[in-house]
Amino acid sequence: MDLGTGSAFVHALKYEGWPRIALPMARSMARLHFPPDVVTERAALVPVPLAGSRKRERGYNQAEKLADALGELWNLPVWTNVVERVRSTTSQVRLTPSDRAANVAQAFATASSAGGRLSGTHLVLVDDVVTTAATLNATAQTLIGRGVRIVSYVTFGRAPEAGDRSIPDLDLDQG
Repeated sequence: MDLGTGSAFVHALKYEGWPRIALPMARSMARLHFPPDVVTERAALVPVPLAGSRKRERGYNQAEKLADALGELWNLPVWTNVVERVRSTTSQVRLTPSDRAANVAQAFATASSAGGRLSGTHLVLVDDVVTTAATLNATAQTLIGRGVRIVSYVTFGRAPEAGDRSIPDLDLDQG
C-alpha cells in the first residue's frame, strides 16, 4: 500500500498504533504560516474529540496526540475537556460531502467542565486530516454557540474529495 509519506504517517497514527509519530507530524504543522492576529490571539488548542469506541479501540485520540505535541512546540495549552462527542458517527471515509455534514450534525457538545472560559476566546481546532471540513465545522459551531469568538483549525493533511483531480485518491480506511 503506497499512500505517499503524508498519508502513510496518518495511517500509522490512526490505524497502526504509532502515537509517537505525532511529534514529527506536529513539527510539520508548526511550520505553517498563520496571520499575526491568529498567532497573538489564540488562547488554546482543542483536539477534535474522537468517539469513545474508537478511542478505546486505538487507545488514544490521534487529534489529541497531535495537539499535545503542537502545544509544546507553540507553547500553548491544550484544552481536551471543553468539547465532547455526544454520539458516535459512522466513518466519514466513503461519505459524500452532504452525507458527511449530516453524519456529524449535533455529534458534539461543550463539556460542562468548560465553564465560562470559552467566552470571547480564539481557539484552534486540531485534527489529523481535513476533507470537506464537516467535522471541524460541526465542532466549531458547537464552540461558537458557547461563546467562542473565533475558531481556526490546523490539520496535518488534506484528503481528496470524491472527484478531486488535483490529488490522487487515497484510501485511509483500514485494510
